[in-house]
Formats: sequence, structure tokens, C-alpha cells
Amino acid sequence: MTSLFFVYGTLRPGESNHDLYLRGRVAAEEPARLAGAVLYEGPGYPYLVEEPERGGPPVRGELITALPSAYERLLAELDVLEEYAPGDPRNLYERVVRDVTLLDGTKARAWVYVAAPRVAAGLRASGAVIGGGDWVSARRSG
Repeated sequence: MTSLFFVYGTLRPGESNHDLYLRGRVAAEEPARLAGAVLYEGPGYPYLVEEPERGGPPVRGELITALPSAYERLLAELDVLEEYAPGDPRNLYERVVRDVTLLDGTKARAWVYVAAPRVAAGLRASGAVIGGGDWVSARRSG
């Protein structure tokens, strides 16, 4: 599969979960973008909702390359953090592979945690969109 993760919220450098989960476990962190998605405010963290038909800026985040020796444990720990279990209808997020774009235009396939269908439906109905697609910038300027 892939040892890459696209992170857009509390796992980004300088944010609350970055050092707890990623310090010493990654080979590289590079700015990246994910098109066809919108960020919504959550309770202290964002939700990414896939909306390929909607225009607007791509979601900003980082492409994280896990160290091979840390990958399996990191994947399991991030699944717990994101409250994801395969096939569980109570999931807050689903873990999917999506194409992300680095600043130089290079594409990469990475794991992304997207809002689970029931969560996404609620956000589309009454959630607050994060303008500009960058949770960190919006939070710091808000």
C-alpha cells in the first residue's frame, strides 16, 4: 500500500498531536494539497469532507512519509486517534487512499482520514466551512 499520510489538522507540524504521534517516526514532511475536498470545523480539530464537484481552494496540509520501521505501529495509533475501525458504523473518520499534490506539482498517493458518511452528511447540512482550506491558518487568525 502506501507509507504516506496526508495530514491537515492536529497532526501538522506545530499542532497538538504532531510531536505525540510523529516525532522520530517520519522520514519526511512536505507541504501538500488535496483537491476535491472541503474542511469543516470540529470540536478542536477539523473534518475533511470529500466534495469533488465543489470548486474552491484545495485543502492544505503536509505529506508525511513514515519511517519503514515505524509504519505499522503509527498506522494503528493514528486509527485509534481518528476513531477509525474498518467497517465500524460508529467511525468518525474513514481512512482512504487519495492523490495529493506537492508544491512542485508532483503527485503522491497517501492515506487520508476523511469524515465518515454520517458525519459528513451532518456537516454538509449544518457545519461551518473553513474558508481557504487551511485549518491551521484559519485557527490562528480567528
